[in-house]
Amino acid sequence: MARRALRARRTAIVLGTFVTTSALLAGCTGGGGGGNSSGETTLDVYMGAGDMTDEQIATFEDAHPGVAINIIPTDPARLNTMLASGNPPDVAFGNALGSANVNARGLATDLTPYLEKSEVLKEDDLQAVNDGFRWNGERSGEGPLYGIVKDWSQDNALWYNTSLFDKAGVPYLSDTEPITYDELLEIAKKLAVVDGGTTEVYGLGMEWAWTLYGPLAVMVEQQGGSLFSDDLSEVDFTTPEAQKALQWFVDFGQSGVGPTSLNPLPDGSDFSTFAANRMAISQDGYWFGGNFAADDAMKTVRFAPAPTMGDEPIGASFGGAGLWIPEQSDSKDLAWEFLEWWLGGEPAEARASSGWGLPSLKSLSDRLPQEQPFQQQAYEVVQNQLQYTAPLPDSPYISAEALQGSIDKYLQQAIKGELTVEEAGTQLTDELNETLAKGKDQVG
Repeated sequence: MARRALRARRTAIVLGTFVTTSALLAGCTGGGGGGNSSGETTLDVYMGAGDMTDEQIATFEDAHPGVAINIIPTDPARLNTMLASGNPPDVAFGNALGSANVNARGLATDLTPYLEKSEVLKEDDLQAVNDGFRWNGERSGEGPLYGIVKDWSQDNALWYNTSLFDKAGVPYLSDTEPITYDELLEIAKKLAVVDGGTTEVYGLGMEWAWTLYGPLAVMVEQQGGSLFSDDLSEVDFTTPEAQKALQWFVDFGQSGVGPTSLNPLPDGSDFSTFAANRMAISQDGYWFGGNFAADDAMKTVRFAPAPTMGDEPIGASFGGAGLWIPEQSDSKDLAWEFLEWWLGGEPAEARASSGWGLPSLKSLSDRLPQEQPFQQQAYEVVQNQLQYTAPLPDSPYISAEALQGSIDKYLQQAIKGELTVEEAGTQLTDELNETLAKGKDQVG
């Protein structure tokens, strides 16, 4: 269960966007809902193969006689093909951060008319993370809602192992007052244990392989800046705010206190190393705590607010996994009933109770687990930090993969001393703006 959830979370964060800004592929097989040879209505649902159990599928089908759910496992290339052919699934999985590309193409359905009539999903019950699914015709974060998050986390928050803090004689992190990123790096240096050139304990994990754009964008926003221009068509890593954020990552990489792509973890994620008592702090959201509920050896964990790089505390989701209804679906009403059930019914209640992420609905917050001491402590931290939730800039002209690849490439060169931070910022800006220009031409 834990491994499956980790894989799903990793996919959600790394993929980031629904579709890439390259030209959508032609041709398709499958999708589009409608009837089948047995006279049933097929509801095509694009989501992770393990996200729905057979029992849940049966529950929905039993409540909707004559309806059969067809799960289409997540595959971005296949989704591109289905959308391009005009034969999309009826329900599609995707992240709030990354939805701008789909919305700019007019591929998603405005959910406002459904929300206005629904007795299950109400706009005033939606957590602020859902604003990432809004689109006003020019930018995300404003306007009508085109998707709804199923679960999420403030992914720049911190989990830490108190036993390793005790061993190093380092005071615990505050439950209410965020530390600065500079303080975080200094603490990580005290917690790291290196023996004969071998790292026995990492002081800090940044989930480097999952996303670099997310934490960098937060760092810049916390300083009052933005990586993107107002129209989201250009990026700038040469500003003082962006340079400070890049410098922090270079200092982190050169310090050796945590994994990077130059010294990656074997499985590409922090959890196994953290669970083995070989990582003191991991920058992971609330969802990460779902790993510990059934693990008696990991009851020495605590949760802490997201660190800051400036005066503005911001807790941000680097993904915000959710569902949307393609505009060309021919079963929109049925798809909406599925969204009501999956996002506001028993499956949503079960997800909230599991601790694998925060619920999208405010009304489900009291379902979060609080039985164990670490769960109660994490719950209190989360409730205090919800006020600082804010969406990150989401350009429709570039994919998460392109951002991750370019940022990682130039950080590597700066960490190795092949480029200064200033040179890395300049070259990164030039490369990404070329990608953005091509993406803008494709979106139109």
